[in-house]
Parts: sequence; structure tokens; C-alpha cells
Amino acid sequence: MDLGFEGRVALVTGSNRGTGAIIAERLAAEGATVIAHGFTAGSADHLLGQGVAHAVWGDLCTDAGCDQVAREALALTGRVDILVNNYGTAEEARWADADTAAWLDMYQKNLLSAVRLARLLSPQMRANGWGRIVQLGTIGSTQPNALRPAYYAAKSALASIAVTLSQELANSGITVNTVSPGYIRTPEVEAAFRAKATREGWGDDWATIEARIVARRFPNPVGRIATREEVADLVCFVASARAAFINGQNLRIDGGALGLVQ
Repeated sequence: MDLGFEGRVALVTGSNRGTGAIIAERLAAEGATVIAHGFTAGSADHLLGQGVAHAVWGDLCTDAGCDQVAREALALTGRVDILVNNYGTAEEARWADADTAAWLDMYQKNLLSAVRLARLLSPQMRANGWGRIVQLGTIGSTQPNALRPAYYAAKSALASIAVTLSQELANSGITVNTVSPGYIRTPEVEAAFRAKATREGWGDDWATIEARIVARRFPNPVGRIATREEVADLVCFVASARAAFINGQNLRIDGGALGLVQ
């Protein structure tokens, strides 16, 4: 299936590592000109050998950093057709532990970073008559738990702005959507679960560890957690010409999970 990325330019935030790196590589493999992003100079340069065309850097938690990223991206390519707001971080802080600073930090990293870039880059998308803005959310935006109230609140707001921004950009050729995964098998997640397995005596077989995690924390009919590639493939489709009638949606990629068990 031709996703129509030929001639399109994509900026993927937080793509120096993790799921963002796979999204950047997948978009490049599908024919897009991809701009990777990291927070520090040179932090995303390693992706230049993976099909990614350009790399930029800047602190997305500040107005100046977002201005820098948008300015550099447009200077390199003249346009950004696809903005993937992948960057975000989670902190495990319950209500009693999360002070005002912790709440503000989660909103800066998971919401305002995306808001800033959407405001900076959507005008040129509108002028060009085509664009895609894809937010990386979480199933916790609709099924939050008590472990990370500030994080889930910020991600819920991120899903909300996809709806309001899609309305603001009506009849412009731009769509705005959220892709919300459950657990993803990133190197960090796998390392954390393997450490837990060691502490609890589960052994070191990944299939056994994964089955335990799914049963305890993420029950779903597929019986495992998502791969980064599966999440990246959904992002690619939502960002493509084929998804022109998908707009303002919060698309869960969770194996059919009905709830998150603590």
C-alpha cells in the first residue's frame, strides 16, 4: 500500500531514542523526508545513518527551544507536512507525592511541548493546504490509574487538544489525531521488567516475564505488550494520505485491553 509520503517532510520529536526513533525510521522507509529531534546538540545525529535525512535539537519545554526546533526544521526543508509530537515522559508520583512543581513539569513535557510546535508549524501547513499532526498519548488518558495522576492528566489534555485543534483547522487539509498505546516493549521497559523478574524469582525467559506482566498489570486478549514497530506502523498510517478521513480521534493500540490492573 502506497501511503503517499513521497515529497512529504516529517518532524518527529523526541526521536533520538525509544519509540520515537522507530517512528522516524519507519516514516523514512515509507518515503518521507524525516527530521529527527533530540534535546541536546548532536543527540539525534545517529539516526542520519538509518534513513533519516536531518536532525535538529532544542528544549521543547521552553518557548525558545520550540522556536529553535521549528526554525531549524523549516530552514532545512522549507516545510513540515507531518508533525509527530512523540516526545513525553512519565513520572511515577502518586497524589501524596506529586507537588505543584511535579504537575507543572508533566504538563510542560507532555502537553505544552506539543502545543508550542503545533502553533508554530500548523500555519505553514494551512498555507500549503495539507498537513498531519499526530500526538503520542497513552491508554491512561481514558483509563488512568493512581500511580501517575499528573502524567495521565497531561496526556488526557493532549488528547483533548487533538479534538479542538482539528476543529480549529477544519477545511484546511490538516488532520489532528492521537495514538494511545498501552505498554510498549522499549529497552527501558524491558529492562525494568527483567529487574522485577530477578527480584521476584521469575527467571530470565522474556515470554514468561511478559506473561506475568500482562496478567498483573495489562490484561488484554492478545496476551502481550506492543512492540515499538507496531506503534510506529499505526503512526505512519494515521500520518498518511490514506488516513485523510480520520480526524480528531484518540486511537488506542492496546491489544484490546479492557482495563489496567494494579
